[in-house]
Parts: sequence; C-alpha cells; structure tokens
Amino acid sequence: MTPHRTTGSPDPAAPDAGPDADPAAADAGPDAAPAPAPAPAHASDEDDAATVTDAEIARGLAGGDEHCLTVAHQRWGRLVHTLAARSLGDSREAEDVTQQVFVAAWRGRANFRPDRGSLPAWLTGITRRKVADALTARTRRTELAAALGGSLEHDDRTDEESARVLDRMVVTEGLSRLPRVQRDVLELAYFADLTQTQIADRTGLPLGTVKSHARRGLLNLRHSLELADAGR
Repeated sequence: MTPHRTTGSPDPAAPDAGPDADPAAADAGPDAAPAPAPAPAHASDEDDAATVTDAEIARGLAGGDEHCLTVAHQRWGRLVHTLAARSLGDSREAEDVTQQVFVAAWRGRANFRPDRGSLPAWLTGITRRKVADALTARTRRTELAAALGGSLEHDDRTDEESARVLDRMVVTEGLSRLPRVQRDVLELAYFADLTQTQIADRTGLPLGTVKSHARRGLLNLRHSLELADAGR
C-alpha cells in the first residue's frame, strides 16, 4: 500500500531521511535506527498476531521490523482513527490522518525509545500533530474562501479585477474537488509557500510521492479550470 491511500495497513517502504527529524514529520533513515531488536515470531494471520505483546511490537518497530508495523496498525489503528475523527468530525478525513500517522511512525521509528514510553502513547502524540495540521489546512481553506467571497461585494472593482477574483475562486473550488492528499500538497506548495522537500517533512510522505501527488493534482486542477472556462 502506498502512503496516500486511506485504507489498509501502511506501506513501510518509504525512503528515509535522517534521525534528527521531528516524529510528526517523521523522516528517519534506517542507518540511524537502533540495532534491530529480536523480532517476535511472524504471524500468519490476525489470530497469531494477537499473541504478540505490546512490548514486542514496540521493540520490533523501533528495530525496523515491518511486520511489527502491520501488527501495530491492526492493534491501534482504530484508536488513532477514533481520536482523529473526534477532533475532525469527518470520518474520511480521519482515515487520511490515520494513514499519515502510521507512515510517520515507520519513518520516524529511529526517534522512538520503547524504554521511555509506550507505543500507543507515541502514536497518540503523532496523531495530535497530524490532526493539528489537518485543522490548520481546513481553516486556511475556509478563510481563503471567505476572503474571496467578500472581495466580490465591492462595487468599485474594474472588470479586470473582478475577473481575477473569479479566477481565484475557480481555483479554490477546483482545489476543493481534488483528492485530499493532492489538495493538501498543492495548498502547502502555493498557499504556505513550501518546497516539495518541506512538504514531505510536514506530511511524512516520501518526496517521490509528494512529487507524484503534485503532478497529478496540477493535471486535475488544469482540467477543472478548462471545464470552468468552457462554461463561462
């Protein structure tokens, strides 16, 4: 599974950057990770996975065991989703946040110290940061839409100025129709003026995935604008 999907277990095969990154952005390379701890016996199904202890999952994840990431998602994915949905009030948006949390946990595993705290508590901390990012992006979209709407109420605008405002509203509307991950990448790039590397740090997505979302998002946005122009 790739990190931009909103369902299923996270794909741990994301490129790593370095051990100094914030766990919220969670870029940490395998070279910086601690020496692998003894991994629990790999389960062939969920019944076997249920026999793995929380401490074994935590040690395995910190040591780079991909199976432990899958088991962690099975065991605490519902907790993360519930926390996100409670704050966001949107189940689909909470699914996106849940995916981001486990991708970030895998990429930031070198920063996790099982002897300093439990894995569920660490995941909860990442969840809070991802929820805060989602709420910030939502507020930014709302404020932009309100500002654009209010600017149309001025009667002293020229036709050219009004056309520019309308164009910006069309762009905002086009962004709102994009898949969430594509929309977030483009908004961070154009409204927050972040580079693609900074977007990868902020979202926990691999840089290649950010570039792919940006490219597809621009193509989809261009198509929306072409349709809007045709309807004028």
